[in-house]
Amino acid sequence: MSNGKGRLASDVVADEWVTLPGGELEGRRPKVLCAEHRRQSRLGTGLGERSGALCFECHRAELERERALKAAGELDTASEARFQSQLPFEPLNHARLDMLKAARALAVSDASKGPGQYADKRRQAQIEARHALQAISAGLRARQLAPAVQARAMAFAAHAAELQLPDAWLPFVMSR
Repeated sequence: MSNGKGRLASDVVADEWVTLPGGELEGRRPKVLCAEHRRQSRLGTGLGERSGALCFECHRAELERERALKAAGELDTASEARFQSQLPFEPLNHARLDMLKAARALAVSDASKGPGQYADKRRQAQIEARHALQAISAGLRARQLAPAVQARAMAFAAHAAELQLPDAWLPFVMSR
């Protein structure tokens, strides 16, 4: 009987076992190798290849792998114990927090001096202009006019905005 890969089922079973050192016992082929056999396998010396004998370190590495897989399968990621292991949190550094708040307040006050004092007002005006165009659009939809009439009325509103607003504002107020 074939296993779908062109090999007989008896070949797979025969490849599953390897000889332990001494030649008297056999064990299941490990899915991981010890550090020495991995190194030798990379160098191509043959000791780390699948046909080599199973050493005790390879056996231990396989047991650790199986133990870790079993523990991962039994881990309840939503358990209260998992979240409690991260507690307690570090205490809050109030002195650093106060220093950061003061630095932020100073930066905000510096930004609101000179030309920066108009930046927030400009931003608010751009938002209000955008909301006005959105209100016009909503009013046109509410009237249930023909799509061509709605598009023409919206084009007139956009043209009026272009005439009244600086060119630098247009990308913030409406998309083309």
